[in-house]
Amino acid sequence: MRKQSFNITTIQEQRASSTATNTVQESSSPRIEATVAGQFLRKLFQFLFYLHFILIAVLTIFLAIRGVVLSGKHHFQPKKWYPPLLASAASAGILSLAWQWMTQSKPSKAMRICFWLGPLMTCAFGILLLVINSAASLSTGAVAIIAGVIQSIYTCWVNPRFEYAGKILSVSAAFPPARTAILVTLSIILSAVYSSFLVSGIGGATAIGTTLDILFIAVILLSLAWSMHVIKNVLLVTISRVRYIHFAYGADMETEIAFRDTIKYLMGSVYIGSVFVPIFGSIWGSARTINAIAGERDEFLFSCADCYSAVASTLAAHGNRWGFVHVGVYNKGFIQASVDTWEMFKRAGMETLINSDLTGAFCFFSGVAGGAVSALVGGTWALAVHKSYATEVSIYAFLIGYFMFRTATAWPLACVSAYYVAYAENPLHPRFDSTIPARIQELQRYQNEQIASPDPAQLWEQYQAPE
Repeated sequence: MRKQSFNITTIQEQRASSTATNTVQESSSPRIEATVAGQFLRKLFQFLFYLHFILIAVLTIFLAIRGVVLSGKHHFQPKKWYPPLLASAASAGILSLAWQWMTQSKPSKAMRICFWLGPLMTCAFGILLLVINSAASLSTGAVAIIAGVIQSIYTCWVNPRFEYAGKILSVSAAFPPARTAILVTLSIILSAVYSSFLVSGIGGATAIGTTLDILFIAVILLSLAWSMHVIKNVLLVTISRVRYIHFAYGADMETEIAFRDTIKYLMGSVYIGSVFVPIFGSIWGSARTINAIAGERDEFLFSCADCYSAVASTLAAHGNRWGFVHVGVYNKGFIQASVDTWEMFKRAGMETLINSDLTGAFCFFSGVAGGAVSALVGGTWALAVHKSYATEVSIYAFLIGYFMFRTATAWPLACVSAYYVAYAENPLHPRFDSTIPARIQELQRYQNEQIASPDPAQLWEQYQAPE
């Protein structure tokens, strides 16, 4: 097979005339020069991440050493605190590897399983916290059980979408890029090692337990969240670039080349996206929930729902996971990439389809299920050996398991994202089948039926109105 450079001319020729698959062995998909402001923002976030990483490492080492030295004075028992948490991290790593294999081999089945397993495991986690029977565990357990019930209701609500969600996942994730499993495995191992390192600092702060130590624990957990999102999004950028090139141009890019380019050129955008996407995504999700509850009513409680929804939509357009595809392919800044992909979805008439996509929910439910299983392992162990440690060990184990499972599901999310973006850019490309057009037509028919159907409340008001 002929080796070739992947430049603009090459991909245009492939798009116009070639249906054969070529192997891309050099880097360079079309690159867009960043603006001065964009370069400054990338450098700023890159500096902030490295600075925070160094400070967190120093803080963790200091807290770990201090905790070992002073543990006897504060009656802290490291042998009963660390093993349950480290065991839960190890179990989360093993289970996340098994889950990514399950997703790869049987994507449709994995899609359905996670939506039922997530609520079940969340409720089991809540029951464990209630059994612990401390003030903190009772309140947290109640929240967990309520969350599990809400997840169950959501699962029943989106049940009609499972068939399409499984199909789009199967189509986009079929024949994943070479060495994807190796890259995911290394990322999970890195996540487990880094989480275990931070656990040592959390344990050292727990040993002393002052107000300042509680603040240190909060800072370490925030660092854990940012770092784990970075690891996940590195996978997302790398795999989505490889899959986009395959879907758009019929070429197979070496995964090692894409990964090297991500680490070398794109980390600034990854750092930015790893901060913005979780925040903007949470705001967008809450806005959709409020709108679903408010409906068409005009009560005072929901008077600001439309305004909040508009703000959330603007934020989502400027910071969404779809932008990571253009970050990898075109070297765009994250915000610009998010805006461009969102506008592209609108032009292609895919906005409703994107809003109803379940791939992000699949990754979230997988993370929740994995976090709950990890918490059950660590929390049960801690409950057996030292009950007073069980609550905090369970919560920390849940967070670690959640983030590790999100890392394991980054590659199918990348595949679906790349498929949607490539389709939006060229819907008529013969490489795409009827999966997306058929779904868009189905959603349009449903919307037309909703518009045509009279509102019972309006009919009642008309009936009651005087002539």
